[in-house]
Amino acid sequence: MPAQRRAVACPVKFGTRPGIPSMKILIRGGRLIDPATGRDEVGDVAIAAGRIVGLGRVSTDFRPDRNIDGSGLVVAPGLVDLAVRLREPGHEHEGMLESEMAAAVAGGVTSLVCLPDTDPVLDEPGLVEMLKFRARNLNLSRLFPLGALTRGLQGQALTEMAELTEAGCVGFSQAEAPIADTLVLHRALQYAATFGYKVWLRPCDAYLGAGVAAKGPLATRMGLSGVPVIAETIALHTLFELVRDTGVGLHLCRLSSAAGVELVRRAKAEGLSVTCDVSVHQLHLIDIDIGYFDAAMRLSPPLRQQRDRDAIRKGLEDGTIDALVSDHTPVDADAKNLPFAQAEPGASSLELLLGLALKWGSDSKLPLAASLASVTSRPAALLGAALGSFASSVGKLAEGGAADLCVFDAAAFWTVKPSALVSQAKHTPFAGIELPGRVAFTLVGGQVAFEARPR
Repeated sequence: MPAQRRAVACPVKFGTRPGIPSMKILIRGGRLIDPATGRDEVGDVAIAAGRIVGLGRVSTDFRPDRNIDGSGLVVAPGLVDLAVRLREPGHEHEGMLESEMAAAVAGGVTSLVCLPDTDPVLDEPGLVEMLKFRARNLNLSRLFPLGALTRGLQGQALTEMAELTEAGCVGFSQAEAPIADTLVLHRALQYAATFGYKVWLRPCDAYLGAGVAAKGPLATRMGLSGVPVIAETIALHTLFELVRDTGVGLHLCRLSSAAGVELVRRAKAEGLSVTCDVSVHQLHLIDIDIGYFDAAMRLSPPLRQQRDRDAIRKGLEDGTIDALVSDHTPVDADAKNLPFAQAEPGASSLELLLGLALKWGSDSKLPLAASLASVTSRPAALLGAALGSFASSVGKLAEGGAADLCVFDAAAFWTVKPSALVSQAKHTPFAGIELPGRVAFTLVGGQVAFEARPR
């Protein structure tokens, strides 16, 4: 078994500038798991010029600059996270781009989609280009931004979607700001459908969704304003009618209820062009976990009842739900250490995505490849052509593809300690929980972006 390793962010420049040579790396004797192709075997991975040049049996002629002992470790595609807030620009007190991207690679995440609710909002091409430029210079995870669907996320005037797409946006979203005016929403979906742009929306009625906890006996006893399930289902019914009318490709973000999962299941059976995801919080937690007004459990969408969590788990297992996301939302101490109803919703969860996916798989008695698929091949397939030149390699192990890898010890358990998180914000509802899957190495573009130091 490999030596115990301590998680330490280790960003490395990996040849994005002319004249910087790319390192040749050989990972020896790891368990190669690729959910996209069904590969599950012990073998080697040879990497050169930022790409995978050998899988399984590697030629003896390959001369690496560095050898990595993969014995006892899983070598998998880098994780793909579809819901991340990087907090920059505008909210640097909650998270800096560098700290949150370092948290991503510490958790094995090599590709991430960021939401547009920064300050200023990502509604101008220059802002998107600046963000991508800064992320590229950090040489950590690959960044795929969502552009704002409406200017300032105000739900009134549409953004210049064509220009934002040219700047690098992979889709368009309202983040946590639902569009109350159905006419504006209809026009936005019509325009997006005309040009083949995908729209990402969290189904939540603008008025019914204004509470702080899931409506139910617990919220009533605690005196907390409730968000009923119909806040999600009414929004879903509206969106499905608009999809039928416009033909737009729609991604539904962070489902929270059993009724919502069932509606999506029916919509997919009907053939509507819809996909969806769920966050790690709704996959593992329920409203009772709020305990005695624990502000770490103040999340959006709110935690619902056990029947909802059970339906979400089943939906992720049977494919109704396409992907598992971290919903990483760093919140600073001043905004979190408040009474429950006043605390800012959100939690740091990028570094927990792998462990929580593996825990769900273990609880559900699923093969390791099935657990990994929810955070690798399935979210990558959802992004599809929007990944551009990376479409053939993100979320999979492919010879000739970009060497974006997560190397981890599936048998190693670790305890979530907020103070040890790489993320600038330390609040998590999973503090003290033991999780499987310790990340040993994260490679992006064929270079080591994170390495856990031996203890």
